[in-house]
Amino acid sequence: FPADMFPNEEGGPEPDWVITEREQFSDFRDLNKDGKMDKEEIQRWILPQDYDHALAEARHLVYESDVDKDQKLTKEEVLNNWNMFVGSQATNYGEDLTRNHDEL
Repeated sequence: FPADMFPNEEGGPEPDWVITEREQFSDFRDLNKDGKMDKEEIQRWILPQDYDHALAEARHLVYESDVDKDQKLTKEEVLNNWNMFVGSQATNYGEDLTRNHDEL
């Protein structure tokens, strides 16, 4: 999969994301360590049973937008990273940002 996204034809160093994907594959996705993903491994990867998608998306939005790393988003931080929020299912693809919120 990483080779499809980044064919390293020049033989140079791999980007960090490729290295991370290889580690994710070997550590978490290839559960039986056979070097490929079978049907069960793919199913667990795509639909993990113990994974909260909403919580993960919320954490992702905060991580990417919280410039001062205080675990709180200011209106300015949200507006500076608006494209992340309007593209997120967690904000109903931006629709929820148009409503008044007391927490903002």
